[in-house]
This record gives sequence, structure tokens and C-alpha cells, in this order.
Amino acid sequence: MRTRSRRHRAVAAVSGVVACLLALAGCSIDQPVEVDTPPQAEVPLPDETVQQLQDAVTQAMGFTGSSGAIVGVWAPWSGSWVTGLGTERPDGGDVTAELQFRAGKITRAMTCDVLYKVAAEGIVKLGDSVAQYVAGVPDIAEVSLEELCDGTSGIGSFAGQLSSMWLTNPERTWDPRYLASFGLGQPREAEPGVAYRDSDAGYVLLGLALERATDRSAAELIEAYVTDPLDLEATHLGALDAGTALDGGQAMPTAEGPLDCAAPRDLTAASWTIGFTDAGAVTDIDDLGRYVQALASGAIVTDEDRFADALPATPDAPSWYTAAGGALQAGPLVGQFGKVPGYITAAFSDPDSGLTVAVVLNNSAADGAVGAYLAWQLAAIASKAPAAEGQEMPEAGLPWTPEQYRDAIAAAAVCTPPAPQ
Repeated sequence: MRTRSRRHRAVAAVSGVVACLLALAGCSIDQPVEVDTPPQAEVPLPDETVQQLQDAVTQAMGFTGSSGAIVGVWAPWSGSWVTGLGTERPDGGDVTAELQFRAGKITRAMTCDVLYKVAAEGIVKLGDSVAQYVAGVPDIAEVSLEELCDGTSGIGSFAGQLSSMWLTNPERTWDPRYLASFGLGQPREAEPGVAYRDSDAGYVLLGLALERATDRSAAELIEAYVTDPLDLEATHLGALDAGTALDGGQAMPTAEGPLDCAAPRDLTAASWTIGFTDAGAVTDIDDLGRYVQALASGAIVTDEDRFADALPATPDAPSWYTAAGGALQAGPLVGQFGKVPGYITAAFSDPDSGLTVAVVLNNSAADGAVGAYLAWQLAAIASKAPAAEGQEMPEAGLPWTPEQYRDAIAAAAVCTPPAPQ
């Protein structure tokens, strides 16, 4: 992953001061953030481990109809594996690890980072009502900013209601209030603060509230509080540059019914406004790995309460799978996953061992949970990687096996993998 030069840091700090003075408004200097994780062994992961990892990604590509994938696995005690697999459509060029893609719901954690940072500066309070900042929206007076971040607002989601329109008119610009209205129109399943409910509308409302509270755009806030301090040069909230992007698509049904996995609809140019502060960020694999390490280790947000009161992520979730603070906790791993038109993305990191996995598949036809399944399968494989010379394997393990999530990916298949050559 990248390191930030002293000169770059100094220039960034001076630029921040100048920008604040020119704006004649209070804003914090974007201080560089150091991510406190175990030192990474600067060697490749062992060949046997890499083969297992590659087989897992290739299998997931087949079952999701993805022509390409980008993956990063960092096991500090053993080595790393960062690569692109497969080919681009329609030209058939090789996928490389440098390509950008949509970060998807990892944007949620970034939006919560901003909330905690502006709360630490006294601009908002975590317990403030959303209605203080987002006017004209009914039935949200009892919902706090923190509950939007935690996913405990009780508000529903819009993706299921709008996905068909996204596919037929992917480049349309969407107003975030309009998006949120579809989630707000659904019945509340619980009172605020009681239970976790996956709510894209909640994170869109949180982004709107932060914009109003700070008088800065959501893109500016994520840049100031997340990407600049972490030196994430490929990451931003906004449009994906098709010239430097992994092509993304979605397999569509044929006239006979089954999906046409060989010729997915091209969604690379889909509007970032489909996701806004829920899923509108763009990144690359190195940035994504560094970001999720910062998220898991508390490098950006030092508030120890952020993940303290985690709730089950699903009604039937195992005890090790919880949600809080815009992130999901799977055993010792902290991260996020999901899909947006064209991409399925996931990233998780263990703050103690430093084990980090990030992956993107370029076909969004399958359930977004496949991203999590693949990340967890890769993590389970990498957790067993032998220690490099002079290193020591961590003692803690994961509460699942690679085989469990290999089978889960197969069970969620929407395409038939090609027969082995």
C-alpha cells in the first residue's frame, strides 16, 4: 500500500490552512492519519496459499458471471497478494489491479467517519434529531444522527424499488431526497434504536444532514475527513472515470428466462447518484485495503463507543455477526459489503492481526452477500498462511471455514461456470 511523503504531507497541511482562510469559515486541517497495524511482510504469500485464493476467486467469478475481479489479501505475518483476474468486456483486455471501481456500501462507513469527526469538533451531536438538519421529511423527529449511522433508525430501503429503473436508465441523475422517500415510505419495523435494519435511505439522509450542518458537500466532507488524511488518491465520492475503470455490468434475463451471463448490460457509466452517501464512492484495491484497515483499527475515528453496542446484522445471525457504526463485524473482522449496478464489493480487516481482504466482482446480477462470502472465504484461507522468515503467526482464528463460504457462493449462483478446459 502507499506511503505518504513528508513533503506531500506538508503541502497538504499548508493547502488546508489556505483553503480555510479563503473560505472565511471554520474547518479543520486535514492531518495525516497513521494506520496502526502489524508491519506487513514485504513478500508474496506462499504459492500454495495464492493458488487456493485464486481458485476461490475464479469460482466466484463463474457463479456470478463476472468476466473480471480485483482482489487484495494482506496477511502481515506471511505476505500479500494483490492482483486482477480475468478480462475486460468488450475488448477482452486483461484486468489489472490498478483499475478503479465503485466502492459500493463501504461508502456507509466513510459517511459515518464524517459524522463522528464533525461531532468531535462540536458541529453536531450524535444524538441530534435528523429533523434539525433535514427539513420537510415526516416521522423522523425521533431518529438521531447516530441511529442513522448504526442502521437502527427503523427506516426502510429504496434499492429494491428502484433497481429496475437504474438498469434501464443507468446514467440518470437522482436527487437524494427522492431516493430516501422510497425508504421512508415503507412501514417501520421497530422503534429507533431497537434493532438493526439495512437501510440505504438512512445513510442518504445522514449525508444530507451532514451537508446541511457543515455547509459543505458530501464529496468535500469525505475528501476532508477520510481520503485526504489517509492519502487515498484513487478514492472519492462521485463519478467513475470509464477510462481508468474496471468495466462493470449485470447479466440480464433472456427471452427464455435464464440470465445471459456471457453478455451483461454495461453499467460502467452508471450515475454515482444512485448511491450518494450510501454507496456512491469510487476507489481502487490498494485504497480499499488501506481504508478498511483504518476503519477496523480506529485510525480515523477514535471514539471507542462506535462499535460498542453492536446488534445482530440479521434476525438469524450467528453471535459473531453484528452491525454498528456503519460497519459490520464478522468475528474479529470489521468491514462492509454490498452491490451497486455493475459491481459486487467487499472489504474486511482484523485490527489485531492486520489480516485484510478486499475484493470486487464486475457483475452485479448475484446477491450482494456473495461479496461478503468471498471475502470471508479468502480471509479463512489467508489466516492459515504460514509465517514468513522472522515472523510469527497470530493465534486467533476465524469462526468459519473456507469450505462453508465456498458452498454459500455456489448456493447463491446465478450463472453456470464454464467447464474446465
